[in-house]
Amino acid sequence: MGRNRKRSTLANRAIVASAALILGGGGLVAVNTYASAGEGWSWSGQQDEQTQNQTKGAGQNVSTIDCPEVANDLPDVPEQARPEVDRELAAMDSQITDAYQKFADQKEQIEQDPQLANNAILNPLKDKRLASIDRISVSIGRAGQQPQGLDSLAPCALRPDDNVNAGEGDNGGDGQGDGQDGNGQDGGQDGGQNDGQDDGQDDGQDDGQNGGQDDGQGNDQGGQGGNGPEAADFVDIQSVEPNVQQPQQRRGGSRGSFATACGTNENGKFNPDNVIVAPGVSNGAHHMHDYVGNQANDAFASDDDLANGDTTCQNEGDKSTYYWPVLRLQNGQAENDANADGGGKDQNVGEIQTPSEVTLNFVGNPRSKVTAMPRFLRIITGDAKALTNGDANANASWSCTGFEDRQLKDKYPICPEGSQVVRSFKFQSCWDGQNTDSANHRTHVAFADGNGNCGNGFQAIPQLVQRIVYDVPPGPGFAVDSFPEQLHKPITDHGDFINVFDENLMNQVVNCINGGKKCT
Repeated sequence: MGRNRKRSTLANRAIVASAALILGGGGLVAVNTYASAGEGWSWSGQQDEQTQNQTKGAGQNVSTIDCPEVANDLPDVPEQARPEVDRELAAMDSQITDAYQKFADQKEQIEQDPQLANNAILNPLKDKRLASIDRISVSIGRAGQQPQGLDSLAPCALRPDDNVNAGEGDNGGDGQGDGQDGNGQDGGQDGGQNDGQDDGQDDGQDDGQNGGQDDGQGNDQGGQGGNGPEAADFVDIQSVEPNVQQPQQRRGGSRGSFATACGTNENGKFNPDNVIVAPGVSNGAHHMHDYVGNQANDAFASDDDLANGDTTCQNEGDKSTYYWPVLRLQNGQAENDANADGGGKDQNVGEIQTPSEVTLNFVGNPRSKVTAMPRFLRIITGDAKALTNGDANANASWSCTGFEDRQLKDKYPICPEGSQVVRSFKFQSCWDGQNTDSANHRTHVAFADGNGNCGNGFQAIPQLVQRIVYDVPPGPGFAVDSFPEQLHKPITDHGDFINVFDENLMNQVVNCINGGKKCT
């Protein structure tokens, strides 16, 4: 897990470039081979029509487990109840992961006998979730008013892959959106970048790129251990129209920027923990993270541990921690976490790619001056469960160098030769002025609206803009790590940040941004 990953070799580039050519051929189909955790994409000739139809039918029936996100419906959690609540929420993630594995193992039988899903998977999962929800309610009740009605969030369902983002009110989607809108989470976060892209992308992609491969591949026969991604998750960036719009700068805005250089995780710090969402829980993320900045970050890191930790940042006044799911290349090469938690045990397989470039910039607000972030402020952008939660909090963008006026939210880009894959995150830039975290890790911060305004009671803070670049072969064959049931979809990409700037440096950041300067 500590092995230093290098960028793709020319041999790997040639292999997957050939696969990309096959994609356009129309007469060949993609077939995923995943007998072992390290195996990736393989390719075969045209299958007979009967086999294709059976494969397609199976893939279309059921492909993942959809459970309501309990955290989004919780009331304010008293501080003394927070540790137990966080542990139970992490336990519920593990319950879903275990249930998804049982589903994947019995998928063919379930498609023949849907009642098997209820008896073997969904009903036992519901019972486990009810027990966790009861413990959450009791814990909150000890310190405050016990929440009511959470039991309705216990049932889960099997969902077809092609419908998981349609009708996002199902299974808790509405609860998530409603809980965030009041704080401006949705308003303006995409900056206009996604306008119009969904209407035209899918048609052009299906007609030209897929070339018949869906008939043989099936909806869930993807590149990562059979649970995604699939060819339909990729689109040629050159077929996407420019869609980025920037909010207009107004008088009184803050136009400066501050750049912090913290490396690319070339030293290979990985773990499958998430100290924000699941503190004290090993493998709380069920996928591997890249870390730059603070080197003390794991599931058990306290604020004091972070304050005293080493940093990869050039300016040692920045001990902040920046982390995101690793990106893996599906080239048939096993990573050394193939049998580990967060890796192969959680259906994240393939060779981890070290970014060729990581830029971390803090920028201002087009309407107002910014105020200092509090130390240990925690921010999550994007949603690791957006496939089943819906896209209300999905915020990561995908593009290619040379084409960054075209941003994708729910597709991975196919970049032309000589262009590199780019992941971008714009973090929330409005703070409630009081809290460094919240029960669902979202409502203490918010996005500014499309004009740059923060909502009532919120104030502008420096906005972290994160850009991660990868030199991977052109074509499909890569994906970010994810919770297994999220099928490695691009819309589930997300980033995490804990501010551990010292006071003097944070004041420099604020003065630089408000003064219209570009500083490092």
